[in-house]
Amino acid sequence: MIDLYTAATPNGQKVHIMLEECGLDYEMHWIDIDSGEQFAPDFLKVSPNNKIPALVDHDGPSGKISLFESGAILLYLADKAKKFLPTEPNRKWETIQWLMWQMGGFGPMLGQAHHFNKYAPENPLGPVVLPYAQDRYTNEAARLYRVLDHQLATHDWVAAEEYTIADMAIFPWCRLYERQGQNIDDFPNVKRWFALVAARPAVAKDMNKLEDIVGEWDEESWEVSFGARQRTQQ
Repeated sequence: MIDLYTAATPNGQKVHIMLEECGLDYEMHWIDIDSGEQFAPDFLKVSPNNKIPALVDHDGPSGKISLFESGAILLYLADKAKKFLPTEPNRKWETIQWLMWQMGGFGPMLGQAHHFNKYAPENPLGPVVLPYAQDRYTNEAARLYRVLDHQLATHDWVAAEEYTIADMAIFPWCRLYERQGQNIDDFPNVKRWFALVAARPAVAKDMNKLEDIVGEWDEESWEVSFGARQRTQQ
């Protein structure tokens, strides 16, 4: 049995998709990140960085194992299930490099676009700072979408000529293109690929429940998610 600790975010979605694709037996545990459940001592034992997703596999290779960081979890599950990560060396490393591209660039930069376009308080540091941040990260998001669109112009899938953990990692972030200040029609190859992934039964399962919806923030939830509280609790 696998315990998945997650929330409605792109990083949580990618692991949920992988578990469904692999048909592994798992139970989801929702972490209310707006109320600060990610700082609970029991959760920190699994995820010392106080972020979701996190996973505990009670039937790991040498017994019980816990993991945090979505990229590490995807690689672990691919190894466990022997699925969605090619074994041929060139194709394997092509897949891993696109997974790392998502982990190091596509996710973090699009996350910043989310923050400054939808979450940031208006002009928190003066009249120039917020528009500058919005332009910077919206433009970087567009550049990264162009990189992805160029790759998909000559490939059905992101890497290795097959559906892999690279597709699973990238897909959830593309669901939020409007929040990132993007028009999906500007990236026709991404749009085609997105529809292909979205049509998979394992991807469609529970996606509405897992959708990252912009809600209303009160002072406490803001402090937990973006303010001093998230940096001082450990």
